[in-house]
Amino acid sequence: MIFKILLVIVFFAIMIGVGLYSRKQANSVDGFVLGGRRVGPWLTAFAYGTSYFSAVVFIGYAGQFGWKYGLSSTWIGIGNALIGSLLAWIVLGKRTKQLTQHIDSRTMPDFFGIRFSSQNLRIVASVIVFIFLIPYTAGVYKGISTLFEMGFNISYEYCVIAMALLTAVYVILGGYKATAINDFVQGIVMLFGIVVVIMAVLNSQGGFTAAVDKLAALPADGATEAGSGGFASWFGPDPWNLLGVVILTSLGTWGLPQMVGKFYSITDESAIRRGTIISTLFAIVVAGGCYFLGGFGRLFDSPAIYNAEGKLAFDSIVPSMLNTLPDVLIALVVLLVLSASMSTLASLVLTSSSTMTLDLIYRDKKASSQEVRSGEIDDTVEGDIERRKVIVMRVLIVFFIAISLLIALNPPTFIAQLMGISWGALAGAFLAPFMLGLYWKGVTPAAVWACFIWGVGITVVNMLAGNAIANPINCGAIAMVGGFPVVWIVSLFTRKMDKETVNNMFKCFKK
Repeated sequence: MIFKILLVIVFFAIMIGVGLYSRKQANSVDGFVLGGRRVGPWLTAFAYGTSYFSAVVFIGYAGQFGWKYGLSSTWIGIGNALIGSLLAWIVLGKRTKQLTQHIDSRTMPDFFGIRFSSQNLRIVASVIVFIFLIPYTAGVYKGISTLFEMGFNISYEYCVIAMALLTAVYVILGGYKATAINDFVQGIVMLFGIVVVIMAVLNSQGGFTAAVDKLAALPADGATEAGSGGFASWFGPDPWNLLGVVILTSLGTWGLPQMVGKFYSITDESAIRRGTIISTLFAIVVAGGCYFLGGFGRLFDSPAIYNAEGKLAFDSIVPSMLNTLPDVLIALVVLLVLSASMSTLASLVLTSSSTMTLDLIYRDKKASSQEVRSGEIDDTVEGDIERRKVIVMRVLIVFFIAISLLIALNPPTFIAQLMGISWGALAGAFLAPFMLGLYWKGVTPAAVWACFIWGVGITVVNMLAGNAIANPINCGAIAMVGGFPVVWIVSLFTRKMDKETVNNMFKCFKK
């Protein structure tokens, strides 16, 4: 216990130290939100990966989908690496960097407001971001509860409060640069931790071959005969629903503001190329490893993974797998999940606070940087405005963490469902208009409105109707994919934007 406590204290000290180190770079809006747009490929790639994979994945998704699909759940991790990381960087990275810097956009709602010349789009997008990041944040908190109780015998409530306070300290102090540096440190812990944990869990089952043989001998759900081999097969017992999970968790990152925002801050095109490789390799190890580990969950069936009513508690599966590990490894696992959770939480609170500040509170002062360059206002006035914006963002970080804490202290439903609702609404509303807006001049403001209504509408209606359309995971996948025909069809029949305005925006791609 002393070793585990010392390990966590050292970890916390590093996080706060990085915040203090980065505080001088967080005095302006660009510095606080984007690291001055000068963040290198390693920090950006790790920030992308650690924001992507949190306790939601390690505890919630790996446990639930590993139980449902067996070893075939590893395809989710492979999809996350190839679609959610590799293709996302290739398709979005360069053009996002170029266009957002050209039009001086700092957030995703800001992008919609400027790209489609609509203040109302910016306001509504910022409200969607703020509302639907909250359930995701609650899922992140919920993901660490069982592990902390298992590793330290400390009440979940105290652990959650301590994690929230620490995250708030280093994000408030150092902004995005502190978050990116800490993400790098946390990413190293995640890479090392997942490899060691997989080896230890397989060793407890007699090695990889023995574990696979045991898994192949288990009967599928509802079957009376053993030995079907479904949980050890390539595509598992339910490939179609598995595909829905792959789409949600892989394609969803393309439309999430906290993920796309990483491309705003990277230094240049050469850094994007290096970041693409680093991010993909990181995802293969972490995401692939998490789902591969979860695929063996059924070998650890015990009363500990069922609730008081006798129902399976998916969020307890992975912790029960790790419960028999030596204390040193449990400490490493707690540090692993803490790293994953804090990195994602930092990204979420920074995204929410910057969105509320820049796109709601100070939206009428968006043109201030252009006015400074043209001489309409002086540098002193601009500096005062910048400092006020940073102060407001810091206050809103505390506000957002407080709201998410209230939800986390009374956490609803399973982690996977929380994430499905959050990702379905956000990516369903933003993915198609953002991606098409980077490549196609013909996207209209009406099409963006239609996609906002589509993504949020289908997610909320499905939730209120008790998942009558589809389960939250598949509904989220439908919302994302369905946004593309919505934007395309509506754009064909609605009023186009001013041609000269759009051409001026797209000039940045010809440089």
